[in-house]
Amino acid sequence: MLPPDHPSIPRPRIGVLLVNLGTPDAADTRAVRRYLAEFLSDRRVVEIPKLLWQPILRGAILTTRPKKSAHAYQQVWTDQGSPLAAVTRAQALALKDAFGAEVLVDWAMRYGNPAIGDRLQAMKDAGCERILLAPLYPQYCAATTATANDKAFLALAKMRWQPAIRTLPPYYGDAVYIDALARNVTDALATLDFAPDAIVASFHGMPQRTLELGDPYHCHCRKTARLLGEALGRPLTVAFQSRFGRAKWLEPATDTTLEAMPAQGIRKVAILAPGFSADCLETLEELAIRGHESFVAAGGTDFAYLPCLNDGAAGIAMLRTLLARELEGWVSAA
Repeated sequence: MLPPDHPSIPRPRIGVLLVNLGTPDAADTRAVRRYLAEFLSDRRVVEIPKLLWQPILRGAILTTRPKKSAHAYQQVWTDQGSPLAAVTRAQALALKDAFGAEVLVDWAMRYGNPAIGDRLQAMKDAGCERILLAPLYPQYCAATTATANDKAFLALAKMRWQPAIRTLPPYYGDAVYIDALARNVTDALATLDFAPDAIVASFHGMPQRTLELGDPYHCHCRKTARLLGEALGRPLTVAFQSRFGRAKWLEPATDTTLEAMPAQGIRKVAILAPGFSADCLETLEELAIRGHESFVAAGGTDFAYLPCLNDGAAGIAMLRTLLARELEGWVSAA
């Protein structure tokens, strides 16, 4: 029995922290500049020596890019803030009671707010002695999965009493994920008033150098597309979007792929982004808006962007299954 003057101790709980990439706090130049400064200063994202990179970043890039990016964010901003934050919040809310009363589900962003360190501390304060970190990236990449875990471990390094930690592994080829994608795509295609000549699977791009250094991301993307194509009964055209800088990036590029298709007789296209767990700037502005414009300008007649899994029934059921698998032993112990 505790003595009367003993500090209050919350009952033991388990935490699940959903983590996504990040977003500015507002769709204005100042907020975007602050966000880009954090994002592009990450050594996992830009693998250039700091002494060479920071003058470039603080000079030309943060002087010109924030205004352009802020305009892009304004095209997709919602009453709930950025789509990525709104969807990730909704995913956490949908999973709130999925694993029992003793499991606390929360969410955080690698860059921006809510910060990973803040939410980990809140979980610890709420009694979470075991925490599952869940970076919501199906395909492993050092610039996404690894840096999210890095940030969490950095916060843990400052704690005297650390919780036990598990991390969600990539699920690029998991049957539960492929089935959820296939059902989501099938349902979306059924709502179209045209039959696409091709379906494009657009993944976020990465420099070619990352593949050469051993990052498995490219292989994971290709396997996801192959398995999804098999589940749908038709092959997918794989492409990589969001190139930045002068370095050689993974190919083929999404924009050039879309622009070349009409000349090849492909005038009706549906496009999806299976590497994103939630719709965001890169899907809603880069693909659904700019991708559409460039495809039509090149001679395409019909274009449809197929939404991510988001907080839909198939996506939440998939997350519940994947997370429950990683919680085995912990939940029963609680």
